[in-house]
Amino acid sequence: MTEDRKTPLHDEHVALGATLTGFGGWLMPLRYTSDLAEHRAVRSAAGLFDLSHMGEIHLTGPQAGAALDRALVGRASAIGVGRARYSMICAPDGAVLDDLIVYRLADEHFLVVANAGNAVRVSAALIERAEGFDAVVDDRSDATALIAVQGPRAEDVLASLTAPDDVGTVRAMKYYAWASATVTGIEALVARTGYTGEDGFELFVPAERAVELWRALLAAGQDDGLVPAGLSARDSLRLEAGMPLYGHELDETTTPFEAGLGRVVKLDKTADDGAPLPFVGREALEARAHSAPARVLVGLRGEGRRPARAGHDVVRRGLEGGVGAVVGAVTSGLPSPTLGYPVAMAYVTPEVSAPGTELAVDVRGRAEPFVVVDLPFYQRA
Repeated sequence: MTEDRKTPLHDEHVALGATLTGFGGWLMPLRYTSDLAEHRAVRSAAGLFDLSHMGEIHLTGPQAGAALDRALVGRASAIGVGRARYSMICAPDGAVLDDLIVYRLADEHFLVVANAGNAVRVSAALIERAEGFDAVVDDRSDATALIAVQGPRAEDVLASLTAPDDVGTVRAMKYYAWASATVTGIEALVARTGYTGEDGFELFVPAERAVELWRALLAAGQDDGLVPAGLSARDSLRLEAGMPLYGHELDETTTPFEAGLGRVVKLDKTADDGAPLPFVGREALEARAHSAPARVLVGLRGEGRRPARAGHDVVRRGLEGGVGAVVGAVTSGLPSPTLGYPVAMAYVTPEVSAPGTELAVDVRGRAEPFVVVDLPFYQRA
């Protein structure tokens, strides 16, 4: 059995008393104090996350954009320098291999950020799919650390450490944009992206500078209520925000259309001569786009107190709390710390997917009442 890898910040997590757990092949902090406290800190002030387990794969060269257009379902070549876009890499049958963020760093330079457990196979797939293009794929994951500051006070915390010449750029940065900035003397790629439903930033720095940056951010954010936050808070935050997690809402049995993310699939991609531009999975996804789905991803709001959990059956409401016919399955679920009631995401059959539909979840043999609602559950003001 392979031992979980450690991020450059591992010793910092141990010193802070974090509970550690294996995740995607890495040993990561699950929590430092309590899941609830860390979740609420991000919603009300700021949280600091170690994301150094994520994969950072660079593509460079005159045809780097064209190679990504071939490899991914989106149109990477249309991303402007200084901007980023959410995308996916799919198998030939249209199944999702991973969901990604693609940053355009220069005309001939792109950065693809992959999920930790999928980084190796994404890198391998990009190398294979870039064959024949004038482009180089370079996996720099081991040399890169990624630290996120998320929450309504994130901008102020980051600005307090940013060089005077770069502060205005950081404060003016748009969502899904990035810029180079000097933060506490470290040259960083700073992106206004995140996975919490709050405003925030993700900072890419050399792995050897990670500890220095982490400590500086913790100290700078102390008066603003910033706390280190672990995977548990990250999961509850992203679920409230209706954001999918690979291995739960997305996997190799799922296409982007079933997940309600068909917008990322650009079937209108064309070559210079106007012909449809081939990309891996195109034929399967085109067929899926014009057919009725067998299942639909929905949000579920609990009417009781018992939460649904991943793997629980979604059922029709039976009489007197009985369990009715199975119509789907929960992919993620927990009590919402922000909203005060259970929330879940689930795949259900189309006829029960409309908002307002009354369903139930089989929790240990008891049908707990839930109602279909639009996603996200939580949206910041």
